[in-house]
Amino acid sequence: MTSITNSNNIESNINTSSVSSTLPSVFGALIIGALFIFAVGFSNMSVAHNSAHDTRHVVSFPCH
Repeated sequence: MTSITNSNNIESNINTSSVSSTLPSVFGALIIGALFIFAVGFSNMSVAHNSAHDTRHVVSFPCH
């Protein structure tokens, strides 16, 4: 039941699987980030300001 494998094969399998599992997350984050930028860019400035202001209050960041 014991099999002997080359350590280079193990390292390449680990690197390939970690990159292939990371790429969808990276692309998803880029798409969501682009959507946020476009949504704020096309929204009314008072809406963007009020959202940022409320967010600062939620995280206890002083803004006044």
